[in-house]
Amino acid sequence: MPLEKVIFFKLKVINMKKSNRLFFAMAGFLVLAMTTNVFSQDWPQWMGTNRDGKVTGFLAPKTWPAQLTTQWKVTVGLGDASPVLAGGKLYSFARLDSNEVITCLDVTTGQKVWVNNFPALAITGPASSQHPGPRSTPVVGEGKIVTLGVGGVLSCLNAATGALEWRNEGFINDLPAFFTSLSPMIYKGNCIVHLGGKEKGEIIAFDLKTGKQKWLSASDGPSYASLAMMTVNGKKQIVDLTSKNLVGIDPENGKLLWSFPVPCENRFYNSASPVIDGQTVIITGQGQGTKAIKIQKQGDVFVATEVWKNAELGTKWNTPVLKDGFLYGLSDGRKLFCMNAATGKTAWIDAKLHNDFGTIVDAGSVIIALPQTSNLVVFKPDEKAYTEVTTIKVADTPTYTYPIIAGNKLFVKDKESLSLLILQ
Repeated sequence: MPLEKVIFFKLKVINMKKSNRLFFAMAGFLVLAMTTNVFSQDWPQWMGTNRDGKVTGFLAPKTWPAQLTTQWKVTVGLGDASPVLAGGKLYSFARLDSNEVITCLDVTTGQKVWVNNFPALAITGPASSQHPGPRSTPVVGEGKIVTLGVGGVLSCLNAATGALEWRNEGFINDLPAFFTSLSPMIYKGNCIVHLGGKEKGEIIAFDLKTGKQKWLSASDGPSYASLAMMTVNGKKQIVDLTSKNLVGIDPENGKLLWSFPVPCENRFYNSASPVIDGQTVIITGQGQGTKAIKIQKQGDVFVATEVWKNAELGTKWNTPVLKDGFLYGLSDGRKLFCMNAATGKTAWIDAKLHNDFGTIVDAGSVIIALPQTSNLVVFKPDEKAYTEVTTIKVADTPTYTYPIIAGNKLFVKDKESLSLLILQ
């Protein structure tokens, strides 16, 4: 072969190698970008990453389909505990036969990665027995997953393998009237949860690695609302709506920072989680309307002061979502509503009836509600009037949990199954 052809051939091979390296580098970058995008849309605990019901990275389609494509559907068991999404894995907490079962699923295929179970408490009473499965949403963080069973069993597992790190059954004989519903939180190596019975309880921080108690704050009994986190004057605070009070707790040591009485009336219970609006906590409940409590530091202490109250409009078992200064929720009259978060004035109440149960999220350009009817209701975040975009049936049985929205993926838990639906 002539020398010039040999040189040309070698140069061609070198260029091909460079192109291949460039191709694989670009492919790797794309995979990383896709993975990062999935992680950025995690829903690792009650009401999402910041416990505020806000979905990230969702782009609403220009034209919504009449129905969604089911990619997979898996039987996971009974229960009202919302599934959670973290690190490309989906976690379910439910009841199968006589066990409470924690299941880790592959997001793409729905195949089970691992399963952990323990004996479930027998649920009695007409109201409770209709919902015998877990109601407390798991929390994933710092490599762990923590669950609170309907009978007060607190479990911490390795999120990757399902191996049991520790399990606490010390509160199974002291439970709320309708069993547990509060969802725990993870903060700086601790699992923080409110445990106890109807009249008396404790807010406790357990070491994630060992399960040992780090601090305890004596309190009245837990409610059916979940913990929130807020910052006032640079100080992080756990906000807990108990059975009788709204309280602020120092997450570092359990010290009570402030308290505001929230007595329940007419056999109603505190069930909706606190909504955080800067230094203001908004609480709502059946027969109690909605009120805003501002937390301010005066000298060395924090003071809680009511700033407004809407006595006519409240929720039953759902937590409103805050967007652009307005609250959107499902009222105790079973209707979607909008309320001014600065003044408490009702902006609008839609005429259509839904159900007592429902969840609602801020998905950016739209608000998405999922009532017990299993109809996904999409409407515009507009304080002037209710404007529905679409309603899509997403399950054949009742839905009591939050949907997880990640890109064009929608994860829905119905009575016994967990499904991945694709929004084309």
